[in-house]
Amino acid sequence: MKVVAATLASLCLVASASAQTGPMRAPDDIRAVAPALEKYTQERLLGDVWKRPGLGARDRSIVTLAALIGRNQTIEMPYYLNLALDNGVKPCEVSEIITHLAFYSGWSNAMSAVAAAKDVFARRKIGPDQLPAPSPQLPPLDEAAEAQRASRVGEQFGTVAPGVVQNTTELLFRDLWLRPDLAPRDRSLVTVSALIASGQVAQMPYHLNRAMDNGLTQAQASEALAHLAFYVGWPNVFSALPVAKDVFEKRPK
Repeated sequence: MKVVAATLASLCLVASASAQTGPMRAPDDIRAVAPALEKYTQERLLGDVWKRPGLGARDRSIVTLAALIGRNQTIEMPYYLNLALDNGVKPCEVSEIITHLAFYSGWSNAMSAVAAAKDVFARRKIGPDQLPAPSPQLPPLDEAAEAQRASRVGEQFGTVAPGVVQNTTELLFRDLWLRPDLAPRDRSLVTVSALIASGQVAQMPYHLNRAMDNGLTQAQASEALAHLAFYVGWPNVFSALPVAKDVFEKRPK
């Protein structure tokens, strides 16, 4: 417990320092090291990418937060947490994004995001009354669809890792995915973005199809890929493109 407490304390100190110094580097600071990067940042990333019409600012914030948490990149997290809140992402939704990604990007990444968000929430006077309940009332589950998913996964991996299969059913699909403070579409957008950010494209077909079943349009998914290229790098996005292409082509027209 002492080790965990010390780790969390150090994470909080790092996040606090980042929040105080301003995580989005000033143009002069960037120019002093990489003037071309400063030009691309101002002209293309901030001047073009965030203003493209194919995806709203709120969705872009969700995609960006998912990418940063998925890659455990905390230096710019305070800036983008503040931007997300300014763009209409609710505090309860930020909380749920972090909780959701504990399962999809790992507990340590989520704890790093907690450390960054703690100071942002404190500075904006976001209290417990604006955060999700630990155990909310869950909406009804699509029992038929879940039974089909559970059966497929059980047949594939039940004898390999029964604990993983059990927790996938009990924790993820009968609990986490039903939590009401983040809409299913947004959970899917978070999941797909994190998978691309971490190069885990093998699970993309299921989750991209689920995202589109949950209301994400093909145009929005396409624009999310264009946005992610700037935050996770072109190679990760190009690895995801064939998967997205296959999903798009196989979807009912």
